[in-house]
Amino acid sequence: MSITPERKQELIKEYGTVAGDTGSPEVQVAILTERIKNLTDHFQGHKKDNHSRRGLLKMVSQRRKLLDYVRGKKEERYQDLIKSLGIRR
Repeated sequence: MSITPERKQELIKEYGTVAGDTGSPEVQVAILTERIKNLTDHFQGHKKDNHSRRGLLKMVSQRRKLLDYVRGKKEERYQDLIKSLGIRR
């Protein structure tokens, strides 16, 4: 259900603004999106896993807050981010 360290480093390189950038909202949203996708796949086989479902809802809420922050700062950064991640909004 968790992402591998190698995949996390790929996301940091792809969405980071500078080398080693782990705190920017774009990187955080990309990592959360990857974790959400993994949990969504997990629920295909484990429909009654309500403890993990609660964690999923918290992650979706956190991602929404970060996306709202990016949208408030720069609209074009927001549009590029949701387009590259494939998030519908």
